[in-house]
Amino acid sequence: MIVEYLLVFLGAAIPWFEIALVIPFGIITGLNPVIVIGVAFIGNMVTILALIIGFDKFKDWFSKKEKKNSKREERARTMWNKYGLPGMVMLGPIFIGSHIAAFIGMLLGATKQKTLVWSTISIGVWSLVFGIFTALGFDLFVR
Repeated sequence: MIVEYLLVFLGAAIPWFEIALVIPFGIITGLNPVIVIGVAFIGNMVTILALIIGFDKFKDWFSKKEKKNSKREERARTMWNKYGLPGMVMLGPIFIGSHIAAFIGMLLGATKQKTLVWSTISIGVWSLVFGIFTALGFDLFVR
């Protein structure tokens, strides 16, 4: 059983899998929803924290890469212009991924501290939403 929770942790830590996929999948497979939500939150936050701490080195590496604007980057810039850091990071897990939202937020001038605070709030809220809705949804089918 520990292996399954380790997979939830690793899945949540990987950009593009993240909490939106990992939490519902973990709950659907029969794992404890409360533990899945907690483990996925921690897994996602570990890599967000690493990204924030290592942002300067990552930014240097990223700037050397060939630049082409992806659809995710364009959506992130639109969200930034419309909603600022709080809105972009809160909407990030749904539209562009929490890692990309945090990274682009810092690229556009957000501080590491504000990015960490808003990322924590966002991942916490979305972990609860995905977990509760998935657990309730499947409880409704069982009855």
